Amino acid sequence: MNDPQRIPDPHAGSGEASTELELQLSLEQVVDRKTQELEAERERLSKALEALHATQGQLVQAQKLESIGQLAAGIAHEINTPAQYVTDNVGFVRHASTLLLTLVDRLMPLLEAARSGGRQTELVAAADAALKRTKLDYLREQLPEALDQSLEGLGRIAKIVSAMKEFSHPSLGEKEPVELRELINTTVTVARNEWKYVATVDTAFDDALPPVPCLRDLIAQSLLNLIVNAAHAIGETLEKGRREQGRIVVSAKLVGDWAEIRVRDDGCGIPAGLQSRIFDPFFTTKPVGKGTGQGLAIVYSTVVDKHQGEIRCESEPGKGTTFVLRLPLHCDAEDCKPCR
Repeated sequence: MNDPQRIPDPHAGSGEASTELELQLSLEQVVDRKTQELEAERERLSKALEALHATQGQLVQAQKLESIGQLAAGIAHEINTPAQYVTDNVGFVRHASTLLLTLVDRLMPLLEAARSGGRQTELVAAADAALKRTKLDYLREQLPEALDQSLEGLGRIAKIVSAMKEFSHPSLGEKEPVELRELINTTVTVARNEWKYVATVDTAFDDALPPVPCLRDLIAQSLLNLIVNAAHAIGETLEKGRREQGRIVVSAKLVGDWAEIRVRDDGCGIPAGLQSRIFDPFFTTKPVGKGTGQGLAIVYSTVVDKHQGEIRCESEPGKGTTFVLRLPLHCDAEDCKPCR
């Protein structure tokens, strides 16, 4: 007896194809959904990065304004001191000029009488009295000195104002060739009231160092932070009668394809256990109210992130600290168009 033949189901093949099609469509939908999610996440991260850059820029500007605010009283004092003796000297010169003009007034009739051959006794007596009141020898000695002091004071005021103008001038986010000698001297001048009571500041420059492509205002802010920190570190070590002044040395030299800046002090130094954290945001060893923990973090961000440079700290507790900054002399065309 023959086995009955199995009749194939005409809908079986189409069912399997339909299942495969549905699976393929489902996978495509999953891929599309994941792609959309990834794109949305990419946009979110991109916006977050833009916001981070904007916040970082605002933080740098805030740090700069804070620094200028903290230095304002000292700068006002720096300007007021030469302005005061310019004022005093101008008052002295005005008084002297009155005496001299009075003397001239007494001498003119005597001169006229001498020319006409008239009686001169009373005129001579009056001129002699005026000459004694004038103290001509004293004026001859003091007037040039007063004028020299006034010119020196006006020069100091002009230097401070120029330094503040240079320091506060924004770079608008574009790198430009900068003479580090001028930038360092400007920053030292701006910070003078922070260090002059605790230290001397010496500078040393390599004549072979060319202009360095950088963001002028950010490098100036970084140098200011380091100089002020150095002054504070020295201040902690001073003791009347034993150690009344420290020393800060700021130098710049050419090292291969790098410009190397060093800020060295002979202050208290940084404990070994803290040296790995000094560039962390908000980390500070200063008392509450005196340090924000942003100074060195901004220095690190400026040198490493914005200039593709290097920074390191060499410190020995009780001996002092040296910060070494290295900036590349050559920058990528896309990142540094103004320097090409």
